[in-house]
Amino acid sequence: MKKLSVKRQVFATIGAIAVAVVLPQLFHVVGMVSNMGTALGETFLPMHLPILLAGLIAGPYAGAIAGLLSPLVSFGLTAMPGPAMLPFMMIELCMYGLFAGLLRKTKMPTIAKVLLAQVGGRAVRAGAILASVYLLENTTIHTAVIWNSIIAGIPGLILQWLLLPLLVYRIECGGNYETGVHE
Repeated sequence: MKKLSVKRQVFATIGAIAVAVVLPQLFHVVGMVSNMGTALGETFLPMHLPILLAGLIAGPYAGAIAGLLSPLVSFGLTAMPGPAMLPFMMIELCMYGLFAGLLRKTKMPTIAKVLLAQVGGRAVRAGAILASVYLLENTTIHTAVIWNSIIAGIPGLILQWLLLPLLVYRIECGGNYETGVHE
């Protein structure tokens, strides 16, 4: 695995932010046309894919920064995610990118790295929601959102398990599937 230059890390971060803003909008448009509303986005978690990929490909700084800024940029441009969920999305995606990036060079299958980053990100998000509700007495969110979002997002988690190892392999190996040689 090659060490990425700062320039490539910056491009990966900016690219991940752009995709993390655009991809959910595509899901929302399809959801509106099909009368499903935001359910497709909540089910397939399109904002998570580019953040995890940024961490796995470009490292913890790129992943964490892209994860922290993507929801904020999306909110500024589209008002999504909603204000009540914005800080929790920022925390969760920042942790996804950070954990995926920290696991980048470890000797384990990519799917295991994705799973560990998902568990870590969701755990920190759950802790932030619990702290917000019980310590800060936040009434704009309920703790049931923790479990509900996990259940609703199962198809998105599975999609991440299927797509991210393929994307990482494609990027890391330069598409040379026969030999697996990095270019």
